[in-house]
Amino acid sequence: MHVMAISAISDENGFWDSLKKAHGRLPQGAKWTLAVASTDGARAVNVIVHDSLDDVRAFFEGHAAPFAATEYFEADAANAVGLPR
Repeated sequence: MHVMAISAISDENGFWDSLKKAHGRLPQGAKWTLAVASTDGARAVNVIVHDSLDDVRAFFEGHAAPFAATEYFEADAANAVGLPR
């Protein structure tokens, strides 16, 4: 499944620094397909492919929680445009 992590960022530098470190520590079988921020740095959308939303949440929170409040959703991949399958 594609898991969307939508973040309201409180510390832009801390957030992206932590995610750069996290990228090399993905859970087994996970693939990070998108990481994009708004131009003002206040919001970010990350898409991680994995078989468990809860595992993605635990992984992402372990790195980004001090720097952002994040919500997690399963993406509707069947109706998405541009998501790799």
